[in-house]
Amino acid sequence: MSNEYRRIEVITGDVLRRRWTTEQKLRIIEESFEPGETVSSAARRHGVAPNLLYRWRRLLSEGGTAAVDSDEPVVGNSEVKKLEDRVRELERMLGRKTMEVELLRDALSKAGPKKTDIAADLVAEGRWQMKTVADVLNVSRSNLAERLSGRSKSRGPYHKSEDADLLPAIRRLVDARPTYGYRRIAALLNRERRAADQPVVNAKRVHRIMGNNAMLLEKHTAVRKGRIHDGKVMVMRSNLRWCSDGLEFTCWNGDVVRLAFIIDAFDREIIAWTAVANAGISGSDVRDMMLEAVEKRFRATRAPQAIEHLSDNGSAYTAKETRLFAQAINLTPCFTPVASPQSNGMSEAFVKTLKRDYIRISPLPDAETALRQIDGWIEDYN
Repeated sequence: MSNEYRRIEVITGDVLRRRWTTEQKLRIIEESFEPGETVSSAARRHGVAPNLLYRWRRLLSEGGTAAVDSDEPVVGNSEVKKLEDRVRELERMLGRKTMEVELLRDALSKAGPKKTDIAADLVAEGRWQMKTVADVLNVSRSNLAERLSGRSKSRGPYHKSEDADLLPAIRRLVDARPTYGYRRIAALLNRERRAADQPVVNAKRVHRIMGNNAMLLEKHTAVRKGRIHDGKVMVMRSNLRWCSDGLEFTCWNGDVVRLAFIIDAFDREIIAWTAVANAGISGSDVRDMMLEAVEKRFRATRAPQAIEHLSDNGSAYTAKETRLFAQAINLTPCFTPVASPQSNGMSEAFVKTLKRDYIRISPLPDAETALRQIDGWIEDYN
């Protein structure tokens, strides 16, 4: 049993808090720094709590004598200067933003067809500097100067005589590809002009010609719910991942045609495909399609390196025979999560393209006619 006794001090009556002067604090701190001296021993000698003496030492090292005198942290002069500079900067920003808000209010009250007209009116009133108006409204200051001096002339409506020569070729392409936008039409037009040793045409010019002649597509306004997909389907080179999926469409007489395909995740080429009428895609059809894809790409019955084969969870793909056959020809079966079509985005994008650019604009009286056209669709897409 320990013989140590706990010391208890009983304080009766009112006790005043002792106040230490700055000189006393500095003297006690100096004693604590003497050789062989500790904070605790110096504090006990002067009747000061060790943690209080430690606090004084820290304040002295961080803020100097002023911090010890105030018993609070003191901000350095450099920090004060930074804060003062920041305040002045914020004041300048506030003044500038206030001026810009007032300027924009004046501009909105004069709302017109073009910003340059609004800017010219504001500068002409003399209330605002030309540079300020040009910067805030994001217009050319040189253009404003020319307009105010009367040197600028309106260009008038767009007119270019050479457009009449391009219009028949553009209309022919639009009639053949009614689902193509102006960029794809421009690409086809320039392909023809390069073959004929003619200069290419800017896509914006094609857009202007198509717009003036009512040949532009309507804007897509459908709203789709966002679906999060953080994975990457595309790869860095060909023959690393193949994607496969299927689709179906109905002919005019009610026949149903089902199509399955394999697409490369890098170059997006349709390597192989299979189609049936009024029946489902079987596992045998999928296996034949896999073998055809390997033979087309590698001129062999087995891929030289393992290739991922990404598909959904359809029974034709998940069948044991199909999975074993894929492994035998060096394809690695991969399956997307259930109810996650975005995980096979390459295939879904091709399905949309095929339906939009080919199926919906082609005559499909019966299944036999449709099956004869599929090969041409795939060849044209590739």
